[in-house]
Amino acid sequence: MSIQTAMDEYSQALRLGQKEYRELLMSGKDPHPAVLDDLLPENAGDVVTDVGLVEIPAERIVGVKSAGRITAFTASFRPLLDLKTEFAAKWINLCAAHLGDTGITDPILCFEYLGNFYVQEGNKRVSVLRHFGSPRIPGNVRRILPEQSEEPRIKAYWEFLEFYKGSQIYSVQFRRPGDYAKLLARLDKENGQVWTEAERRTFNAYFQYFRDAFQSVSDKAEGVLPEEALLLWLELYPFEDLGRLSTAELKKSVAALWEDMVATSKEDSVKVQTKAEDDTKGNIVSRLFAGLEQLDVAFVHQLTPANSTWAMGHEAGRTHLEKVFGDKIKVRSYYDANSPELAEQAIEQAVQDGAQVVFTTSPPLSRATLKAAVKYPKVRFLNCSVDQPYTSIRTYYGRIYEAKFITGAIAGAIAGDDRIGYIAGSPIFGVPASINAFALGAQLTNPRAQIELRWSCLPGTPQADFFEDGIRVISNRDAPTQAKMFLDFCSYGTYLMDDRGNLVPLCAPIWLWGKFYEFVIRSILAGGWKREKGISTALNYWLGMDSGVIGLSMSNKLPEGVRQLANILQDGMTKGTIDPFQRRIVAQDGTVKNDGTRRFQPEELLHMDWLCDNVLGEIPQFEDILPMSKNLVRELGIYRDQIPAEKEVRNHEDTECLG
Repeated sequence: MSIQTAMDEYSQALRLGQKEYRELLMSGKDPHPAVLDDLLPENAGDVVTDVGLVEIPAERIVGVKSAGRITAFTASFRPLLDLKTEFAAKWINLCAAHLGDTGITDPILCFEYLGNFYVQEGNKRVSVLRHFGSPRIPGNVRRILPEQSEEPRIKAYWEFLEFYKGSQIYSVQFRRPGDYAKLLARLDKENGQVWTEAERRTFNAYFQYFRDAFQSVSDKAEGVLPEEALLLWLELYPFEDLGRLSTAELKKSVAALWEDMVATSKEDSVKVQTKAEDDTKGNIVSRLFAGLEQLDVAFVHQLTPANSTWAMGHEAGRTHLEKVFGDKIKVRSYYDANSPELAEQAIEQAVQDGAQVVFTTSPPLSRATLKAAVKYPKVRFLNCSVDQPYTSIRTYYGRIYEAKFITGAIAGAIAGDDRIGYIAGSPIFGVPASINAFALGAQLTNPRAQIELRWSCLPGTPQADFFEDGIRVISNRDAPTQAKMFLDFCSYGTYLMDDRGNLVPLCAPIWLWGKFYEFVIRSILAGGWKREKGISTALNYWLGMDSGVIGLSMSNKLPEGVRQLANILQDGMTKGTIDPFQRRIVAQDGTVKNDGTRRFQPEELLHMDWLCDNVLGEIPQFEDILPMSKNLVRELGIYRDQIPAEKEVRNHEDTECLG
């Protein structure tokens, strides 16, 4: 090819470089490539290893090893020097070689640090190849290993090194620990499994296809990495769809999930609403709803009321709705959505039957709920779970710890000695707060009270063990409804066990789901909750006694003085004048968690992962949990980000132990 053609290419690259330079300066960013020597911590003790020849993703080449002549390039390696310079002449010769018969054959020499590449030799080669859109650039690579630490990005990088051993893939660089394992699980691969060359080529091609669609959806990525967006996309669609979907179809699917992608990439994307306050604005939407003859509502349950008290409680909430609203609403229930496929079918059927509001009543249904919400943006979807970073659906749960505090006070007053048993369900969000609230309540009436903790998600027979150990007051599961039989059963709530093993009911926290459902339906009928594009905050309802969603059932066998104390505590909790955690609190390890001067924020309570110093026991490790409870802990466990991912699990367990 002619030198004149190469000169024309340089002139074009120079114009683009000058434009990029101006834009970066105006946005307050450094217009030149990053310098690795400036990024490395001093005296960090980093280890350098030889990786060998690598096909480097072009977009991962972000800088140079040392400052040198960085002023000759923009941040993306476009040229900045005049056409008459020696630099330009060398660039033009390389361009001619690239477009000629020989091509550019020599690999560059560079360093890799935290997944990005910094050129030591071959800056102009990078500039020419990137100008022509080369997706990969061959290079001899030396890797700088950072010291291991608890910093999320460093932990994620060390996980990348394990991922790279099998995959030889550089194009994905996650910032959060655990994401590589999730990616492998969604690709149906084991950690450490060696990829074939065909699998590498397919992944790189599909990921490039996805990244192009992702970047075309929005001019600004709002801090979202394409690989993070892909993780969420793969929750709803199989990887193979990237080889089947047209460009328009893929862009549409990414656009529909955009706000959710932004939300899942943020640490503070979840807004926890603790009051039953609607978002009614008295706008045209309210007038439209006011003209509706009926609001069509659907409930989708994982199991049935006959085999799940959890489903029974939510069905009691449905009955409450029908009594309150009469013919203003039409309600249907769908059961046995006990696998991803059945869940999708049940929700799809609910929408086809005309549902305008869909409540899915257990955490394992969240993925199917999100998929439907993306498909049907005009339908309002709510899933019964907590701390889910999705903007397309809302989640809801109850502050059961408030009632646990009162039952703890009752237990402390009733126990004949200082020992009280507590049977917890699973280590999910909010459960440690319930254990600690119970322990603090027991201390209120007995400063010497010790709470002996057992878990129903572990092997063993907690109640039999308590009886053998001489513990006579026990806290167990929360009652799913206010029906008196659940208190009398003594397999729910707090009860007294005599020396012959007979059980005497004392009290039980109760779920009053109807109050929550009433709040949501009233809000919608009044014109509240309008889904708006561009909102990347997920709304989680976490309501308590002040909203009527959590209650307390007391046995007539309670001494009158204890009953009066419980009523005083319940009244204070409802009015907000009593906070179980606004006091001096010391954890098991001796650290002071509260000096008594502040209230914990909802996020602190939900993510509480420590136990009070008067609790004897510990939070179980995931590997020790019974198989029937593992899916729930994966979904909502307080350490869910640390749990190794696994291939898709098709069967879900009952969520009766959620509280």
